[in-house]
Amino acid sequence: MALNKKTVDDINVKNKRVLVRCDFNVPLKNGEITDDTRIVAALPTIKKLIADGGKVILCSHLGKVKNGPNEGESLAPVAKRLSEKLGKAVNFVADYNVTGDAATKAVADMKDGDVVLLQNTRFRGEEETKNGEKFSKELADLCDDYVCDAFGSSHRAHASAEGVTKFVRAKGGNCTVGYLMQKEIKFLGNAVEDPERPFVAILGGAKVADKLNVINNLLEKCDTLIIGGGMAFTFLKAQGLEVGNSLVDDTKLDYCKEMQEKAKKLGKKLLLPVDTTIADGFPDPIDGDIKVDVVDSDKIPAGKEGLDIGPKTIALFADAIKNAKTVVWNGPMGVFENPTLAKGTIGVAKALADADATTIIGGGDSAAAVNQLGFADKMSHISTGGGASLEFLEGKTLPGVAAADDKN
Repeated sequence: MALNKKTVDDINVKNKRVLVRCDFNVPLKNGEITDDTRIVAALPTIKKLIADGGKVILCSHLGKVKNGPNEGESLAPVAKRLSEKLGKAVNFVADYNVTGDAATKAVADMKDGDVVLLQNTRFRGEEETKNGEKFSKELADLCDDYVCDAFGSSHRAHASAEGVTKFVRAKGGNCTVGYLMQKEIKFLGNAVEDPERPFVAILGGAKVADKLNVINNLLEKCDTLIIGGGMAFTFLKAQGLEVGNSLVDDTKLDYCKEMQEKAKKLGKKLLLPVDTTIADGFPDPIDGDIKVDVVDSDKIPAGKEGLDIGPKTIALFADAIKNAKTVVWNGPMGVFENPTLAKGTIGVAKALADADATTIIGGGDSAAAVNQLGFADKMSHISTGGGASLEFLEGKTLPGVAAADDKN
């Protein structure tokens, strides 16, 4: 899937006001940022626009903002970290209105190369999440050109990712994508549309329901599909196996049977766990001590819950990964937040790190796992968007990408 969209390299922003939609949805603990991967990922585009003499206005959401604007979900900590990373002042507009008088004044006072960060776009509630015209136009009024570099938000048609483009375009401005969007689409697009083979896709995580369309689409594209994590138990139960108290979605058993038949018909390998790490129940607290046993996947006793893949499965999956030339991985193999139950996820991460292949981690929990376990620098690409990368792997068009200008 070639990206036939205008990028930041196609526009001249000198003396112009450029609004950049970033993904600064970073985890916070007591007001401190615990992982700044997304901020670092945004830097190349921001630095390019500063160097070209643009007036750089940044916007992003942070958190779900369920109870209205609040200091706990303010972008103030982002402004501080961003300023450190850029080595220059970032003027943070703390106004909860996002685009009010304070923002207008801050933008009017900008000189070429200055950086302004607006407040959390979700402080405008449904005006943002329901793609409101008024908020979209207010954002557009602040700028001459617009850049979307928020891959992690590009699957949602929100005002700051999609609505704004209509009004920027109406006044003759450019709507482009940034370097991060370009990189995401290049890696994920090539993997899905033109992979170097063998192409192995690995899906994990808890819910089959979240990955239904991805399984369907990837089966047509990949050579081997590996299924681990909580969703594997619905597949095992669909084969008629007992899975004890393991997580199962009984409404999806027929679907899992269909997918196994589809794999057979297409001549694709569909690998499921052959052994399982079991315990009496889910660990509480999640990272607390837990007593486990390993049993074959067709021998899970009643009353026990499968919480990770076992050593035989790690070897089976690693063997498939070893010969691959392209690997896409989305979703952990078990409850990786618990050291006892992280072995499967570590095993798969290690196999990817050792593989002579293009390795792509599809955001979300798998990205967190790879980062936490120290394998990040061994991967070709770690996506910044969990939900967005899943929808991309499903073959969906992402609104934030579609909204950018096509190259002539």
